[in-house]
Amino acid sequence: MSEAIVRKQRPKFLALHEIRLPLPGIVSILHRVSGAGLFLMLPFLLYLLDRSLASPESFAAYKSVVGNPLVKILLLGLLWAYMHHFCAGIRFLLLDLHKGIDLQSARNSSRIVLAVSIALTVIIGVKLW
Repeated sequence: MSEAIVRKQRPKFLALHEIRLPLPGIVSILHRVSGAGLFLMLPFLLYLLDRSLASPESFAAYKSVVGNPLVKILLLGLLWAYMHHFCAGIRFLLLDLHKGIDLQSARNSSRIVLAVSIALTVIIGVKLW
C-alpha cells in the first residue's frame, strides 16, 4: 500500500503541446508524412502524366489544370515532399550503416536534410515555373 502512495501519479492525458521533439525526430516524422503524401497523391500525378502524354488535346487539358495557382502550390508541395523523402532516405541509409549515429552528427545531418530539401525545391520550382 505504501508503494502505491509513493509513486508519482501518471497524467491521464498526453499533453502534445508540451513535448519538445528533437530535430532528428521531426525529420523522421516528416519523412513518413512525405512518403504517405506521395503515395496518396500518386493517382493525381498519374492523371497529370496521362493528360500530358495522350494527345495534343489532352496536353491542352493538362496545361489548363497545371495553370491553376492552387494546383501549382500542390505540385510545389509534392516536389518538396519528394525532395525531403529522397534526402532523408539517404540519411537513414547512412544511419543504417552506422554513419553519423552520435548525437551531434545526427542533429547536423537532420539540419542538412532540411536545408538541402528546401534548396532543391526552390531551385527546381524556379526552373519549372
